[in-house]
Amino acid sequence: MDANQFQHRWEESQQPNRRAFLRRFGSGLGGVAMAAMLSQEQARSAPQGWRPPDGKPHFAPKAKSVIWMFMRGGLSHLESFDHKPAMNQYAGKSINETPWSYVQDPERLKKVRVVVVDDANGKQRNKLYPLQVGFKKYGQSGIEVSDWFPHLARRIDDISLIRSMWTTDDNHGAQVQFHSGRHMLEGRVPTIGAWINYGLGSLNDNLPQFINMGPRYFDVRDGHYLGPAYDAVPLKIDPKNPLPYARPELELSSAEQKIEFGLIDRLNQLRAAEYPHDAMLSARMKSYELAFRMQTAVPEVINFEDETEYTKNLYGLNDKKTKPFAMQLLSARRFVEKGVRFVQIMHGAGAAGAWDSHSNLKVNHANLAKQVDQPIAGLLQDLKQRGLLDETLVVFATEFGRTPGSQGGNGRDHHPFGFSVWMAGGGLKGGVVHGATDELGFHAVEHPHYVTDIHATLMQQLGLDARLLEVPGQKRIEQDFGHPIQEIIA
Repeated sequence: MDANQFQHRWEESQQPNRRAFLRRFGSGLGGVAMAAMLSQEQARSAPQGWRPPDGKPHFAPKAKSVIWMFMRGGLSHLESFDHKPAMNQYAGKSINETPWSYVQDPERLKKVRVVVVDDANGKQRNKLYPLQVGFKKYGQSGIEVSDWFPHLARRIDDISLIRSMWTTDDNHGAQVQFHSGRHMLEGRVPTIGAWINYGLGSLNDNLPQFINMGPRYFDVRDGHYLGPAYDAVPLKIDPKNPLPYARPELELSSAEQKIEFGLIDRLNQLRAAEYPHDAMLSARMKSYELAFRMQTAVPEVINFEDETEYTKNLYGLNDKKTKPFAMQLLSARRFVEKGVRFVQIMHGAGAAGAWDSHSNLKVNHANLAKQVDQPIAGLLQDLKQRGLLDETLVVFATEFGRTPGSQGGNGRDHHPFGFSVWMAGGGLKGGVVHGATDELGFHAVEHPHYVTDIHATLMQQLGLDARLLEVPGQKRIEQDFGHPIQEIIA
């Protein structure tokens, strides 16, 4: 069928069914970008005196984009970035038999809000379990990192390590809490990726500004009361089929798709002439244009043919163990290079997340660390040598740590009282350690930080004042905003 025949068929057979046609098309390709355009138009009808963000930073930014890596399930801080020799010294003893029995004082434990009473997990474990891996000092900073992360350890002088995080959810709802700042019992609110997407304008109108790769936790939305415009666009990094949900329902050539868009535009123009103030219609028209551009732009980014063998090896693309995560991180670099604001990468499949090591922690963590260690180190090195690390914030996080005590003989339970994350780039210091847990790694005792302090640090480096982003009817509590971690900011 040539283009003229295609156009004639549509004009004859589909004109009487305009509504059905638009509904079919909107649920496919056009639906990908619809929400973003709708939100921009609907903002015009907000209460008088309130203005939505204009897309510009509130003050001079030090960074443009974020690459957010999240280890789902709860990475053990004790076997990664928070070396505690006392764990080996007192292995097999109860916490009460150590000089630090006070860590289980009820006053120190009251922050936790239990979701499921008498759940088999999320309990304190009293019999100390020795460290399952060794540690070494690395870099000019001499920071200790576990032997499970040898590649990343060699980049430690680029990293700000925060060893004093805490949260209040002792179960995997803490994944939602780390991203939104709210305990799951308090209802759903926008995530940090949604707020940044909401506050800052696009750097590339051909690409989504907020992307998610990898397995989401149970709440798959981000925008919530901001609207679906600010949800992450899910991408599977498959160069052969990078945008399956945005493909046309029919097998169409580029020329045929242009005719389809042209027809939709003409029909919408007729409708717009009849209803000139229909904001949703205006938004819909723009959404089709963006979705069409994404069809070309996204596959171009998820195409590694122009990458050198050196770069592919740097990330670990040629190793089947590291290849899946390596492809995601190389794509992340290519996306931020093209102007995507927030790339969110989830590692660890399963309902709770693969890092959830209630048993066989040594085997589990050694295997998972192998999957991510080289790709993350490769990302940091690649960003730095391209001059992108200065303008890109890299975050490595997890929902909580794991208990000093053993569970089931060779595992560790959930531990929200003290754990580690790290950040790099975007105007942050490298080769620094901030905060500390006690000698058993139980509580964050030096410069403790609730999870939204990470959000606040990102916001500050991106030039955003979170308080200026509030929307009518959705008052935020003080804890939502957090406090920038000034000690790690250069």
